[in-house]
Amino acid sequence: MSVCSGGILGLGENTEDRIKMLEVLAGFNPPPESVPINSLVPIPGTPLAESGGVDNFEVIRMIALARIAIPKAKVRLSAGRTQMSEEMQALCFFAGANSIFYGDKLLTTANPQSEADLALLKKLGMMPQQPKPDMSSPEPEESKPLEPALA
Repeated sequence: MSVCSGGILGLGENTEDRIKMLEVLAGFNPPPESVPINSLVPIPGTPLAESGGVDNFEVIRMIALARIAIPKAKVRLSAGRTQMSEEMQALCFFAGANSIFYGDKLLTTANPQSEADLALLKKLGMMPQQPKPDMSSPEPEESKPLEPALA
């Protein structure tokens, strides 16, 4: 079994709350293999619909802190990416994110189009990890180069 545990930024928490979340996650034995860092996506009709969201630099800081606190984890740039520019997402990768949730939808919110994700990764000189259909098999040594994004 592998553990995937992270948090949503923008729920009214403060910096101390965010650091405590990472402290708790880093204390797991074993630590989580996957740490998604989500940004609140305000949805009409919900209590936080009028939320102003999270400052971009706060998200980048959390990515960097997660990378330091849980160095072996896949730090996943997760919900809220549709509101992020390519430059913002790139800064998150440079700060330590090494994974995204890929596909059209994340539970209740939209995700960037797959073609847009592939194009951004290619721009950044990054390659997606190949899928592992058998979770018990070891991770591949090398990733297959990116295929060109659909035109």
